[in-house]
Amino acid sequence: MQAFLLICDLKDEPEAIQAYVECHKTVAPEILESIRVAGVIRMSIYRWRNRLSMILEAEDDFSFEKKAKLDNANPKVQEWEAFLGQFKTNLPGTPANWRWALCEKIFEFKV
Repeated sequence: MQAFLLICDLKDEPEAIQAYVECHKTVAPEILESIRVAGVIRMSIYRWRNRLSMILEAEDDFSFEKKAKLDNANPKVQEWEAFLGQFKTNLPGTPANWRWALCEKIFEFKV
């Protein structure tokens, strides 16, 4: 299994933050299925103010390239991403329309 941490910023507006949170209370089955088909085993999103952190655990053969290809071919995913995009803003130093940034693991502790 692989694990990744991604971060994203929402617009620093209470309405945008609340709308994004509300959208994730009931995610359409088609969206959840697209995540599963891409090889994701577990996905969690945490929020601190307007900063989001996503923990993504995936199968060994998972790749972001494969997921992007599947997402681009899925109209429901494109609709979902476009809708959520209105609440997001770019992280500092990222290109336009860049939403989720992959974080580099610099430490791990295991027992």
